[in-house]
Amino acid sequence: MKRLTLIRHAKSDWDNHLPDFERPLNARGEGDVPHMAARMIQYYERPDRLLSSPAVRALRTTTLLAQGLGIQEQEIRTEKVLYNASARALLDCLRATDDHIGHLVLVAHNPGITDLANQLTNSRIDDLPTCAVLGAELEIEHWREARPGRGRVRYYDYPKNPSAPEQRD
Repeated sequence: MKRLTLIRHAKSDWDNHLPDFERPLNARGEGDVPHMAARMIQYYERPDRLLSSPAVRALRTTTLLAQGLGIQEQEIRTEKVLYNASARALLDCLRATDDHIGHLVLVAHNPGITDLANQLTNSRIDDLPTCAVLGAELEIEHWREARPGRGRVRYYDYPKNPSAPEQRD
């Protein structure tokens, strides 16, 4: 059994003239990540590795998340292919993960991250909100076995969630 946490990067700043890749988080995004990290500590197991898109907004989300979870920066990896990746490209990255990693956090962009969540878990989520956290268990022993339908949602949370995260058995 492998655990996967999918996170859409936090809210980014559109009020600048930077190229898309270089857009930073806005003030709300900067505040949402520590809030979500605190909720994750309360409800979720600590990940072994964080894998992020190298885009400024995604990497900042990942760095703030690591700080909030007490994870060292050397546990963060970036992959160029994760920037605006399709669900297929995200799945390929999962399949390349070392098997000693039991719980992986993947921080990426929409629509690929939502599509991957839906495909892996047979869910019907229209759109993961910014800084949303979806935890899944994958019925696999090796990451290379990851494929659509092999996972189930264990929890789902997002910054504007008025209640405790939805947890499933």
